[in-house]
Amino acid sequence: MSKSIIITSFHAVQAQLKSNPTCFIKVFILNKRCDKRLNTLTSEFNNFGISVQRCTKIQLDKLSNHQTHQGVAAEILLPTLPDQGELISYVSKLDNAGFILILDSIQDPRNLGACLRSANAAGVHCVVINKNGSAPINSLVHKTSAGALNQLKIFQVTNLSRTIKALQQKNIWVIGLDGSVNISIYQIDLTIPNAIIMGAEGSGLRRLTKQSCDQLAKIPMQGKVESLNVSVATGVTLFEVNRQRLL
Repeated sequence: MSKSIIITSFHAVQAQLKSNPTCFIKVFILNKRCDKRLNTLTSEFNNFGISVQRCTKIQLDKLSNHQTHQGVAAEILLPTLPDQGELISYVSKLDNAGFILILDSIQDPRNLGACLRSANAAGVHCVVINKNGSAPINSLVHKTSAGALNQLKIFQVTNLSRTIKALQQKNIWVIGLDGSVNISIYQIDLTIPNAIIMGAEGSGLRRLTKQSCDQLAKIPMQGKVESLNVSVATGVTLFEVNRQRLL
């Protein structure tokens, strides 16, 4: 079932309006704010027939859960994410080498949003998340993704191991990031169709996920820290794929 969330700030609201104006339920505007930027945005909503309601700062603060809102917030309807069947159908139609990001039980919504932002910037074809164990797509994920959530194909699956096997049958090479192995991501040919799997904060890839991978690799570390934040590691890995494919 689809659900609604509250998004805030001009950037987030404008990005959503540009990508999918039909998802808006209602828009809330600070009643004491009257400037060109706000008036332009209000006119755009009026053109789409979207309801705009004036609110006090106290009301907007409450709506936004006391996050920075810049005088604008909106309630939007989140679509139901497509499942494994639709993922395999989508992958089967790709004309060029598949580039997929799989997120295994990323539980921090900020990390999830940041991973989606990196995925969009690196040009992945789609992102796969597991239904149970991952952070839900909410306002914080939306905000942290900085608009990337609107521009990505995101699939949600119930059994990640089964999904991995289905992708492998489509000749997708599945690479899991694991700091305990010896081979580096810089030693792997990432120009072939592949899916990169990133594990949860702290615990990394789950056992069954790890066993399902075609290959495990690590990001080599030079300093004294043992690991990178999952969103940072995701960005490093995805842009290594990008770098190899641009050579």
